[in-house]
Amino acid sequence: MVFKRREKRPLWQVVFEFFWPRGGWTRAAQYVRHRLHRLPDTPEKIARGIFAGVFTTFTPFYGLHFLTAAIIAFVMRGNVLAALLATFFGNPLTYVPIGVISMRMGYFLLGTPAHSDDHIARSLGGKFMDAGEALKHNFMAMFTDATVDWHSLKIFYDEVFFPYLIGGIIPGLVAATICYIISVPLIRAYQKRRSGVIKAKLAALKAKAKRSAEARQKTD
Repeated sequence: MVFKRREKRPLWQVVFEFFWPRGGWTRAAQYVRHRLHRLPDTPEKIARGIFAGVFTTFTPFYGLHFLTAAIIAFVMRGNVLAALLATFFGNPLTYVPIGVISMRMGYFLLGTPAHSDDHIARSLGGKFMDAGEALKHNFMAMFTDATVDWHSLKIFYDEVFFPYLIGGIIPGLVAATICYIISVPLIRAYQKRRSGVIKAKLAALKAKAKRSAEARQKTD
């Protein structure tokens, strides 16, 4: 295959680059920003896609953020690619504070006694992994003699997923709205400047072609 890596990366490198991409998160953020600015669409439509992507990072649908962002962007008539790129607002450096904020808000709205931030941060990833293992076990149980057990998943739903889902709505809307408001003028200014640069280059090429044609006419 043309785009296949010549050398397969070892597992430790894949894991390390997930948490710290090559060039660092600053470079990764600059790349995402560059791609967003160059999308061939109106600033408002791109910004609606950004809104969808950022809002999605405040939902507990881990593993389905791309799909969720694409659906929301489609419903909002936003740019789907912008939504996919904007999901990088959620990354290994921000998922913990996003999760803590969303769950604490969920506990507050539902009137549920909340744990400390440290307890939530320490247990959040583990509870999602445990839920994934439980889902895998129950799925395999359909084809084996293993016993299906939904008790642990019910606890996960009541203590983590539902509070996260409800609590992420308000901070998600706030963060997404701020990103939308900031994105529209920035993208418009970038597109205007880029359009001016392209027009200047085209004008220079036309002037050069005209000079070449006049020079040939004089020679003839």
